[in-house]
Amino acid sequence: MDEGVPVERLEIEVFLALAEELHFGRTAERLGVSQSRVSQIVKGIERRIGAPLFDRTSRRVALTPLGRQLRTDLEPHHRGIQQAVGRATETARGLTGRLTVGYTAAWNGSLLLEAADRLRTRHPECAVDILEDSYGATLRSLRTGRVDLHLAELPVDEPDIVVGPTVCTAARALAVPAGHPLASRDTVSPEDLALAPLIRPADVPQVFLDAHFPQHTPGGRPVPAGPVARSWQDFLTLVGAGKGVTPTCALAAAFYTRQDVVHVPFRDAPPVHYALLRSTRRADAKVHAFARIVIELAAAG
Repeated sequence: MDEGVPVERLEIEVFLALAEELHFGRTAERLGVSQSRVSQIVKGIERRIGAPLFDRTSRRVALTPLGRQLRTDLEPHHRGIQQAVGRATETARGLTGRLTVGYTAAWNGSLLLEAADRLRTRHPECAVDILEDSYGATLRSLRTGRVDLHLAELPVDEPDIVVGPTVCTAARALAVPAGHPLASRDTVSPEDLALAPLIRPADVPQVFLDAHFPQHTPGGRPVPAGPVARSWQDFLTLVGAGKGVTPTCALAAAFYTRQDVVHVPFRDAPPVHYALLRSTRRADAKVHAFARIVIELAAAG
């Protein structure tokens, strides 16, 4: 088109849409304008250029050689404009930059990686880092900004931490030394926690300890206190060395295979619930977009 003749955005969109649809009715529906408006715009462009861009008959619409040339010339510029506007919109909404997401259970890592890929597909200017964390570091990581989101075990009851909906659940199991009498059982009960020292995590709130590492069984029997562990590898090492037992998920058996540790399912314990956590100070568009994707994927199974 003549550089001296201004071209409206709608004119470009109408031309490119008609060049793709080759049908006035479908083009009008796609752009939300009337069919007569599409025809009027195309005729106006052709008058300014001085030659037809489309061959029209009662049965078909086709691009002329000039129309094909114009489409080839316009498409990359139009795509560039759309991408530039999209990037500006994402920046304005906060959907650009880097997001860091933590998790405590290895079996949740693949869910977060899939969510990260999907977020990047939807918002190419946004990158996600996924990192494994420990029980005790979860709240600290959120408060210091080391992570923006955390997929971790419930319960969490902290005034500065927002707990999202439950993302997934897993059946409980008890990690026991391979030589312990409990290792030969098909299942265990919470009452069996009275039979061995219970290895507990360091630096976790009491509400979490009460839910997962109780001091008494449901029947009131005292649970012997075992050593304290700071990482999951510490737990497994202590269990394998015969220093005690520790509750975990049945899925752990597939992710942490050791000859000196046996994972025995609980037959009558509630499942472990996992939810996305964030600091009350962290609530931008990236965080919400990623959380929505995680929930979508978890719901889809």
